[in-house]
Amino acid sequence: MKFSELNLDQDILAAVTEAGFEEATPIQAQTIPLVLSGVDVIGQAQTGTGKTASFGLPLLQTVDTHDSHVQALVISPTRELAVQTQEELHRLGRHRHVAVQAVYGGSDIRRQIQSLRNHPQIVVGTPGRVLDHIKRHTLKLDQVQTVVLDEADEMLDMGFVEDIESILKNVQAEHQTLLYSATMPRPIMNIAEKFMKDPKIVQIKSKELTADNIEQYVVRSKEFEKFNTMTRLFDVQKPELAVIFGRTKRRVDEITRGLKARGYNAEGIHGDLSQQKRMSVLKQFKAGKLEYLVATDVAARGLDISGVSHVYNYDIPQDPDSYVHRIGRTGRAGHSGVSVTFVSPNEMSYLRGIEQLTKVRMMPLKPPTNEQALAGQLEDASAQIAHDLKSQHLTKFEVAAQELIEQYDATELVELLLKSLTKDPEAIPVKITPERPLPNRRGRNNSRGGDRRSHGRYRGGNSNDRRRGNNDHRSRRNNNGHHDSNNHGGGNRKRNFTVRTNK
Repeated sequence: MKFSELNLDQDILAAVTEAGFEEATPIQAQTIPLVLSGVDVIGQAQTGTGKTASFGLPLLQTVDTHDSHVQALVISPTRELAVQTQEELHRLGRHRHVAVQAVYGGSDIRRQIQSLRNHPQIVVGTPGRVLDHIKRHTLKLDQVQTVVLDEADEMLDMGFVEDIESILKNVQAEHQTLLYSATMPRPIMNIAEKFMKDPKIVQIKSKELTADNIEQYVVRSKEFEKFNTMTRLFDVQKPELAVIFGRTKRRVDEITRGLKARGYNAEGIHGDLSQQKRMSVLKQFKAGKLEYLVATDVAARGLDISGVSHVYNYDIPQDPDSYVHRIGRTGRAGHSGVSVTFVSPNEMSYLRGIEQLTKVRMMPLKPPTNEQALAGQLEDASAQIAHDLKSQHLTKFEVAAQELIEQYDATELVELLLKSLTKDPEAIPVKITPERPLPNRRGRNNSRGGDRRSHGRYRGGNSNDRRRGNNDHRSRRNNNGHHDSNNHGGGNRKRNFTVRTNK
């Protein structure tokens, strides 16, 4: 469907065209008319399917630019996603001159306060920082007409439900609520029942959650074998841009150091890095100046990165939903992608949980041999030589080259050149500290996986990834657990749901 068929104003359509969009994605085509009509909407959309525009375009069209009050609030789980959403809304709303401001932890709150004094009509923020501003009376939400809960399942897993409840107490009772989530676990539906009024559900079919154009492989590997196996795969598969997921910050740091030591162009991101460092690394990766980005789940949540050809799950995620988010970084906009998941013998139950959720059986992949990895390197070296022969001016080396040919065999000289252009990765030893094995899921058939007794509890790794990485938790301990559910469209009243599936 063309954007021109969605009842969008001409200035909005002009910005859409300038952004390079032609046809609306399924989530956009189905949700934009609903959002424009003013009803509550639940959109199930994998990261990278255009969900920001699906709520952003209607928001930009309905905002009154002559009204200086905050009219729309977008709540994001991470500061990176908040910044990306702000940038996207700026880009799509350039002709309407809608004022958009992002507020998030890890940034100078005084500057944010000053920016809020400039009367933005749309505020995008992480839960903790939004609460900070509410308590400081620097952000007033009494005129908000639309609230967007973006990446709702991620906010659920990160323990932000109480924060969201506290925020919604400050929004006028009559408002539109839009909820977007890559997956639809029961707790998400509970949130919908509590905070939304007769929402219309636009649901992508489960088989499309992980995209048909992503080749999904599994490599059975012991813990101490994974790093060498992965680097051999790099040499064979030759990823253009790859994201590597590790379970903990220590894991990310060690993988990053190991890849750099072996000559791979890699950087890592996790919650302990400064905001400036994280944004710098992401900027390099998006610009193609980095080939490998190593990340924790929390650091990479919601990142809109195009051009990723491969995703490597160095550690299998404990939660199957996280797998959907991880591999959603590749196979976008009609391009093909590859995901490779490393699984140790005691983690097979987690693999089965993922396959139950995605309804896709991963294809077993045999680890490449050293000879196959070398063959891949030699192919790259030959291509580099061919390129350099065309582009380099080599005449000044002609005399020296002739002398060498007279002294040595030409084949041996080429062999020496090829050796200098290839490497034996395993000649540089890399030690990756073993992680504690995932808890045994013996006897559990729950496809959600892992220990989900508390949705606010971090699963599988250092809890500082969740908290320190966002700096959005400072307020949530002050709520004392008291929440008035009757302020959000009728509390626990029974709701009627209309489900629209993506044909």
